[in-house]
Amino acid sequence: MQIYRKGMMKMLGNWLPHKEYQTNVVEKLSAIALITPEAVREYKDEISKLYLLDLDILQPIIAPLYSPIGRKAECQPEIFRSFVLMSSLKYYPDNWVEKLRNNAVLRTICGFGDKMPNIASYYDFINRIYNLNEKPKLRITERKPTKKYGKGEKMPPKHPDIVNKLVTKIIEGRRFNNRPELTLQKIFADVVVNKSVEIGIVSHNVDVSGDGTCIETGASHYGVKTCECKDFRCSCPRRFSDPNATWGWDSHNACYFYGYTGYFISHYNKNLKLDLPLYLRFVEAKRHDSVSAVVSLAEFRDLHPNVTINSFISDSASDNYPTYELLHYWDINAVIALNPKNTGNFTYPPAISIDDNGTPICPAGNKMIFNGFCPDRCRFKWRCPRVLKKTVHSDCCDDCSPSKYGRTVYTKPDWDLRLFTRIPRGSFNWKSTFKQRTAAERVNNRILTHYNLKNTHSRGKKRISFFATLNAVNLHLDAWIVSCAKQLDLLFTSIFT
Repeated sequence: MQIYRKGMMKMLGNWLPHKEYQTNVVEKLSAIALITPEAVREYKDEISKLYLLDLDILQPIIAPLYSPIGRKAECQPEIFRSFVLMSSLKYYPDNWVEKLRNNAVLRTICGFGDKMPNIASYYDFINRIYNLNEKPKLRITERKPTKKYGKGEKMPPKHPDIVNKLVTKIIEGRRFNNRPELTLQKIFADVVVNKSVEIGIVSHNVDVSGDGTCIETGASHYGVKTCECKDFRCSCPRRFSDPNATWGWDSHNACYFYGYTGYFISHYNKNLKLDLPLYLRFVEAKRHDSVSAVVSLAEFRDLHPNVTINSFISDSASDNYPTYELLHYWDINAVIALNPKNTGNFTYPPAISIDDNGTPICPAGNKMIFNGFCPDRCRFKWRCPRVLKKTVHSDCCDDCSPSKYGRTVYTKPDWDLRLFTRIPRGSFNWKSTFKQRTAAERVNNRILTHYNLKNTHSRGKKRISFFATLNAVNLHLDAWIVSCAKQLDLLFTSIFT
């Protein structure tokens, strides 16, 4: 049951259907183009993005957030378009409202009339979408950790068995539907990602990559002194403007950071060579990626029941048996890099000689060659490297196998889900699939750097999550422009003629 606080007693106002919005935009831009065509051409990409962005789907998602009585909350779809446009042009809300007032083209494509909402309406929209209390709190300063980790090394989970416990609960049917970002994730899923699936940019059967990224908050980790102590480093409680931020270890730069960890699930479109984010989640900075991975996959599957994951691609942070068991339970291929610290870690002692990647080794010490999958017995076939001309003859070959076909070894995924993955480690298919993992790193970079999230110095999980999602929306809209080029050519022909 929705509880409405004072200040939230507003009912959702009139909602202009997308078709009518498109008609109005074409008419008004055509009038502007007759006088100053350059002003319209300057924002060609932005016009294309908002023209394609259908917000009819947004209305039923946010309607429960508004009271059935009270003063009408006007311009909600227009405010959302304005947010998307603001992200595309790399602005921040405080400067953005003034920019809109002075630019007729931008006001038109947002859908605003003569009346413009003030900055408070923008932040009210964010607060309704993301229901999280971030009022400054008084607490003791959390000191920066002193323990150092190596470059590329992750901070270990606080509870070593947490992934196993989470996987057990997920398999038993546990869901995480009380998270404050759920509405924001539904908006991104239903309004944007599902549209990309519909127009064929994202397939119904996808390979996805998961990766974490460090996001620093704009708030100070020192807090604001509320006492009269002369010693700056006193232990008195201080007021923190970002009370949910924590210390985490940046394994790439080998240093600590203060803020949050973002865990994104991404997809690489090979045909169009596009990197697309499919899911975003922001957690404590100190949370290990292995924990975020299993939770994120469970939430992603709930948000996208019409999308089937073929393979989950990840770095060695997810190299643990519970994750492999969960992927096996969901019928998802595990394409996960092995953690060097887990060398020699098997669920069962192997009866055959294998290397660290699970590839059988022949008596001569050479890697055997993958030779296909036997579906009738659910096992992988490996053949002699000498017979297949991948190595030279040695003395051990004389006592190996009298058959011209050469020595043959079989492995079963059930023996060890980590080593004997359904796509055999070291095979061409495994290597080509694993290469798609770089899509997650490129998506992280575009959301944080290209669309300027790092430089906004946002504080608070709520705003960081919201603005990051807007950047992810723009990544999809960039792809829609490529996919809908013919439709957009007709649009601008009608505007300039």
